[in-house]
Amino acid sequence: MSRGTRHVLPAVVAAALLGASAPAAESPGAVGKRAPTLVGEWLEPPALARADVAGKVVLVEFWTFDCINCLRTVPAMKRLHARFAAGGDVVIVGVHTPELAHERDPRAVRRAVERLALPYPVLLDPAMANWRAFDNHYWPALYVIDRRGSIRDLHIGELHEGTTSWRALVALIERLRRESA
Repeated sequence: MSRGTRHVLPAVVAAALLGASAPAAESPGAVGKRAPTLVGEWLEPPALARADVAGKVVLVEFWTFDCINCLRTVPAMKRLHARFAAGGDVVIVGVHTPELAHERDPRAVRRAVERLALPYPVLLDPAMANWRAFDNHYWPALYVIDRRGSIRDLHIGELHEGTTSWRALVALIERLRRESA
């Protein structure tokens, strides 16, 4: 889970969600604050603009392709995308923030995204700008952002379909979808 260095991230100003959360003490002050604007180079699909996420629930996942906990979370993230993407009011964004030197290579990240068949946009964060903007400390970490752009929840660690954390996350996303922007 924690892989060392501390970073803050400028991420998507929009609405995102994340269900089962870690205690607020795990990420001092993140919950309730405005989400930073995501910055960097988009890998897949083409870049998301602020307008693409405005007024939507946004789930921002910090991950890296050689993190076993991140890899174990891929099925849950793909399932969330399959469940919510068609509605158009929930956006999932993967922020690839490398820990190891070989994870900084955009070609290696692209190969990992293709191998994993990730269906949602992936932002490259090799300088850890987004990581620092969010004051993130963990891989994987899932930030749920509401329609007004406020961070509503944080889930630290693996996420698996059918667990208590999964059910809480899905319930939160459904609740945030019903809130006004």
